[in-house]
Amino acid sequence: MKAYIFPGQGAQFVGMGKDLYDQSEKARELFEKANEILGFRITDVMFEGTAEDLVQTNVTQPAIYLHSTILATVLGDDFQPEMVAGHSLGEFSALVAAGALSFEDGLRLVAARANAMQKACEIQPSTMAAILGLDDFTVEDICERISEVVVPANYNCPGQLVISGSIAGIDEACIKMTEAGAKRALKLKVGGAFHSPLMEAARVELEAAIVATEIKSPVCPIYQNIDAKPYTDPELIKKNLIAQLTGAVRWTQTVMHMLEDGATSFTEVGPGNVLQGLVKKVDKTVITASASLPQ
Repeated sequence: MKAYIFPGQGAQFVGMGKDLYDQSEKARELFEKANEILGFRITDVMFEGTAEDLVQTNVTQPAIYLHSTILATVLGDDFQPEMVAGHSLGEFSALVAAGALSFEDGLRLVAARANAMQKACEIQPSTMAAILGLDDFTVEDICERISEVVVPANYNCPGQLVISGSIAGIDEACIKMTEAGAKRALKLKVGGAFHSPLMEAARVELEAAIVATEIKSPVCPIYQNIDAKPYTDPELIKKNLIAQLTGAVRWTQTVMHMLEDGATSFTEVGPGNVLQGLVKKVDKTVITASASLPQ
């Protein structure tokens, strides 16, 4: 079975999507439609901006979404998903590619999500850290014993878990993780504590937008971040999308469930190849690839 996976924030690079724009008339139409919807020429930032321009949340999230969804569209008949999943932001790209969300509605939700997250970051300074070389249980246990807000945020692959919380809480957690034997406890250069209770203001703001948006049954199951299980029911998909902002991204478990359900290959649709590396950490024998324009 063919699984298609869609990357999240951090996969962006300067020049992303320009090959699609140059080579495909359909891609050009969609990029220009996105410029209209967003009210600024995001294509200029994607194709010619600096890395600093591209790292702004209100640019990064729509940029990655556009690269992923437009690439899936121009693949045409080559894109035949039997299961899909997306990492954090990538869940929106996956829903569009699987026909559950329209391109326009998906872009509006991603833009609203980015703005809501930015505002939540400004309410309380917060951050995230990557913990390498510890098992999930140990990381969870240490987080629970810290009085500040600190939670597991991204279960990326075995031995790689990102935690999220207040600055003081993350600082304390990094010390305790290192003492417990972590190979590294590395604070990340991010604007806030994504996928934690500190995103509650963003969750409330985005909930109204998601509830008001039409989501249809996808053409294949989508394995959602909140519990790593497959869904096709539009109301449950909405509920899980809302919960995603304050809940953990269970990527390790998602890949495991997709393999258990028969996935034989994973194709990453969008910028970069980070997700392929994470899949290989779960099962090094599985086939992985990057989606590319038909020649």
